Amino acid sequence: MFTRFDKLTREQLNGMASQGYAVVVPLGACEQHGPHLPTGTDNFICDEISRRAVAEAVDIGAKLILAPLLPVGSSAHHIAFGGTISFSSATYLSILKDIGASLADSGFNRLIFLNGHGGNEHLMHQAASDLAVTHLAWTASASYWNVAREALAAACPEGSFPVPGHAGGFETSLILSLAPETVCDDRIGCKHPRRPWMAAGPSGAFIGKQGELTGVDGYTDPSGLATGEQGERYLNTIAAAVAKWLLATWKTMDGDTQAETDGSGNFAPNR
Repeated sequence: MFTRFDKLTREQLNGMASQGYAVVVPLGACEQHGPHLPTGTDNFICDEISRRAVAEAVDIGAKLILAPLLPVGSSAHHIAFGGTISFSSATYLSILKDIGASLADSGFNRLIFLNGHGGNEHLMHQAASDLAVTHLAWTASASYWNVAREALAAACPEGSFPVPGHAGGFETSLILSLAPETVCDDRIGCKHPRRPWMAAGPSGAFIGKQGELTGVDGYTDPSGLATGEQGERYLNTIAAAVAKWLLATWKTMDGDTQAETDGSGNFAPNR
């Protein structure tokens, strides 16, 4: 059973900070997802994966606390389509750093960002890096699809959906499993143009085009073959892979017992 940050008292949290618990912060977004998926798609998916993965990781030995999901992200590339709430890149980076700093100043020296929206990814990694520079703390960050990519390929070899894509077959399958009542079935397309240059090139490279950063008409691929059953398989596979990563990450963090505190139990910034 995992513990939620917002259901604990300050005394309970202070005690868990001193016991070496890591705080997992899920990162979502509120943005358009084509004509058929709800704007909360990334939030629904990231929240479910975070809850399942943290619970599994705790069951196999990790000391983790699940923070409330951050429901707005960096989504400026979706605004032209409507139905989007976004922070600017600079604001989002500052928000993530403020979250990490407040946790570190409260005594938690282990922070893990778990991301569910592509637009957040680079800023999340930058925030984690900056926090490790300014605070005596361990930080880690990852998007769930990168952690689970190999597991998904092995468990669902029949799937031809781009992972994660945007509002395509992959995410539609997940939402059909999690919240089928929010899907506009009559707007699901069986055909949709794909751009071969999207996600092409070597790892770490970027290529983009104004108006199509998130695919033609705001989504990447057709969803006519998506099913809730397939979505549940995806969720189980992702949660198991993320749980293993969380456990391994916590064990790495827990191996460092030499960090210094400022005398009050709070981890002081590097000088």
